[in-house]
Amino acid sequence: MDSQLKEKVNQKIKEVAEKSDEIFKIINSLDKLRNHSDSFGYGIVIGRLYNSFYYQCRRILKRNPTSEEFSEFLEILNKRQKEILDSLKLS
Repeated sequence: MDSQLKEKVNQKIKEVAEKSDEIFKIINSLDKLRNHSDSFGYGIVIGRLYNSFYYQCRRILKRNPTSEEFSEFLEILNKRQKEILDSLKLS
């Protein structure tokens, strides 16, 4: 994976952790999903990270991500999953 892209993905993971209060505000504003806040909150995080990954590919590389880059993105998420969950207190 391009080093700039990798840096941006890791930066976004840190940013998500720092802005976990926004995610909880979204969860709390949707009453019917409140009972499933753990999986819903994690879904929001993954959505934000995927969107950032895709956007940064388009911005930095001027193209869509390749299958290999997507696999590397998934590896980063897998390696940092516990950190993400812990930062959101979802684990």
